[in-house]
Parts: sequence; C-alpha cells; structure tokens
Amino acid sequence: MTDPVLRLLRERPDLAELAAFPFGFDIGRAYHVEDVHLASGASLEPVAGDDTGGTYFVCADGAVLYASSEGEAVLVGGSVTEALEILVGLPSYCEGIEPGLDEEQLLAALREADAGAREQFAPELDAQRAALVSGLGLPVRPPLELLGLSYAAARRTEPDHLLLNSAELCAYRLPEGAAPAPLRDVVLAPGRAALERMRSGGPASWTETGADPVLRAGVVRAAQYDRRADDLPLLRFLLERESAECTPWFEERRLATVLVALHGRAEDIPLVRSAHGGCAPDDPAGVVAWAREEDAKRYGPDPATESDFTWIGLARRQGRTEHARVALIRMLDDTGPDAERLRGLSRALEDLGDHGQATRAQFDLASLQDTGWDRAAETYVLARVERRKGDLAAAGRALGRARVAVGLGDGPAPDETVAEWHRRGLGRQITEQHLELVLAAVEAGDHALARETMAHAKLLLKTIAGQFRSSLSELSTRAKWAVAALPRA
Repeated sequence: MTDPVLRLLRERPDLAELAAFPFGFDIGRAYHVEDVHLASGASLEPVAGDDTGGTYFVCADGAVLYASSEGEAVLVGGSVTEALEILVGLPSYCEGIEPGLDEEQLLAALREADAGAREQFAPELDAQRAALVSGLGLPVRPPLELLGLSYAAARRTEPDHLLLNSAELCAYRLPEGAAPAPLRDVVLAPGRAALERMRSGGPASWTETGADPVLRAGVVRAAQYDRRADDLPLLRFLLERESAECTPWFEERRLATVLVALHGRAEDIPLVRSAHGGCAPDDPAGVVAWAREEDAKRYGPDPATESDFTWIGLARRQGRTEHARVALIRMLDDTGPDAERLRGLSRALEDLGDHGQATRAQFDLASLQDTGWDRAAETYVLARVERRKGDLAAAGRALGRARVAVGLGDGPAPDETVAEWHRRGLGRQITEQHLELVLAAVEAGDHALARETMAHAKLLLKTIAGQFRSSLSELSTRAKWAVAALPRA
C-alpha cells in the first residue's frame, strides 16, 4: 500500500513543489545515477531525489533508504511520513547536527541553519515549512525526538537494507555514526544470556541449553570469553552433550574439550580423551599443558582475535542469513589479492546461496593462481558458481580456461603441475561441470552452448581415468540424451 504522504505528494503538485524545495525531496527526480538493488533481494522503488544526485527509495517494509551519488546509503525513516517529518524538521542544509547534541545545542544549530537558508535561498522558509506540514498532515515533534528517530532509522540499515551497485555488486558505505552492533556481539548475545541463566538458574536452564545445539554452541563461545573457575560443572555438561550428539560443528566440541581440560581435574580425563578421540594426555598435568597449548594456538579469551568466519558461521546457524550475507559482502569489498581469504569468502557465499557474490570472489581468486593445476581447480569452481548464478555463457568461458590450464585448449603449453590431472579428482570435477552445464544449457534453450559443451565433455570422458568415467555414467547419459533430443540445427 502506498504511504499516504507519498500519495498526497503525487496528487498535489503544490505540496510536491514544497517538498522538493527547500527540503530536498523531489518526486520528479525518482531515479538514481546507477542501477542498484538490495543484497537481500527485497523490492526497492525510487520515489524521489535531491539536487545532489541522491535518491530516496521505498523498501518492501515501507522504510525509506537514501542513497547518495557518492556511494553512501542509509535508512532515513521507517516510512515516507517519518522520513518527511525528519527532512522538514532537520533539513539537509543544517550541517551542524552531530551525535551527542543536547536539546539546546540542537535548537541553536537549527536556528542558525534556518537563518542562513532564509538569507541565501529560501526567504519564505517558515511559511513553506508550515504549509508543507499542514498539507501533508505531519505531526509536529520536538527536534530532539526527530533526531532520535533519525539515528534509530540509520542503525536499522543493516542487515536488511544493504544497497549494492548492480553492475559490480559492491556495497554502498554507511555514513559515519550509522554502524550497527558488531556481528560477534549479535551472535554471542543469545549464548551470553543463556550462560548467565545456567550460572544462576535451576535445572530448567540447563535442560533448555542442552536440548538446543545452536544455543549450546553460543554458550560454549560465551564461556570462552568469560572464564570463571566455578563454570566447570556446566562446561562438563556442555561437553557431554556435544559428545553424545556428535553435532557437525566439531569446533565447539573441541573448544569445550579445551575449556574442561584447562581445569585439570583427574575425573575429567576420560571425558576429555573421549571427546578428543583418545589423543589427549592421560594425566592431569599433561592434559592442562595440552589444553593451554591448544587454547593459545586456536582460541584464547579475546573475541577480537577470532576469525570473522566464526561469527558468520554462527549467524547462519542461528538463522541470521542477512547478517551473514552483509558481513561476507563487506569482507569481500575490503579484500585485496588474498587467495586464502577469497577462497573462504567464495565458498561461504556459495553455501549461503549468493552465487553472484560468490562469482565475484571466485573470479578474483582464479586470477591469482600461478600454476596450471591451481588455475584449473579454481576455474572449474568459477564455472560452477557462474552456472548456479544463471550466467551460462560465463560458465562456458570459465570451463574453457580450465581446459587451457590442463592442455586441452588453444593456449600456452601446460606446466608440469597438471601432468596427471586426468588420473586424479581434478579430471572428474572438470568433466562433471561440463556435463552439468550441458543440462543447464538444454534447459535454458541455449542449444549451441549445449552442443559445444557436450563435444568437450565427450573428449574429457575419453581422457579421464576409468573409475571417474564410471562414477559420471548416469550424469553423462542424461547429458547425451538431452543433446540428442534437441531439434536439428
């Protein structure tokens, strides 16, 4: 449903003119300098602009996002009505508004800005403001309340309203003061709260935590950063539950093992050794020494030293998909030629289902590879994410690069690293991606790409080792029949 204030602006040219000047909300400028979209995929409608090239968008939840022409984007209100209240009451020409102002300071800044506006470009400012407020039916709030609404809206920008440049998929920056809480604090909050309940509560709090593997992981992480001598019973309980359920999140089980072992109790040695596959020492002093070494190497008491991927993984397990997506995109934007980090980002984004961003990371990763083997290994992955993104032509080009890397295409002679590529898993993986692309091309109606890729796949099937050819027999049969069923060219 259209916001009533936006509807009025569209129906009343006189009000639209007042909103445009001097308050910078011009519905006649409802376009942006470049194509953009929200990282979440939610809808975004440009509804107005200002004379600096910035644009106001209405999001699916009704919130208003402002994007500048300089690459910043921030929520400016929970609705068009709220955004206009703020823009009229705290106009953009007032440059003296800063965080931390008290009421007297804010009023002084507004008086000074309004006086300057009357003198320089809006002599009828007071009448214009009154007419717009009255015509739109805007409530009259104290400036300090409007400032609070403005800051609250800005802090809600992420994770759900992250704006991307559609061509390059880079994120718009947040203006100063609009940064949300760090992801680690967001994902640790449930674990910290549950840890306090376990410390002060009865059996019910232990039962609640023990039954929820995701919450349990958060409690283990919270205990890592808030270590207390009397936590041993609850750490022992958490480790017993982790070991009994064999959760797929091995890292928290290993961490819980270390936290229990640090206490050095003889009665815990069987549990520690069992949780660690029998590899831990079998005496208290040895267990403590081992735990201290593991703690120093892998964990420690400072959350600031933990990998960002830890918090992203925990966010995903908690169902905070957009938090994870925002963190990954921000990391990617800040990552240079770092192959290990790009690989982690590519795989994490692919697991998240964001194949556009995964392609971006994987393309940069593939360009960094020096050996034929590594180029082939990363370009077949690039082909996979391009295909999953829906860019089949790009997937075909990536597979062409993989073939060149192993010596099956026109290009420089392959290096010695790929001498046995066809007898190892790399051969199977490259061939599999060709067959998957054949099926995707047939389904998309790209018959030329399907036939061309199938021709390469047939050569690969003749080249790779027999056991790999056998493992791909079902997929290759499907691809061959799909191509055979195409109409003659």
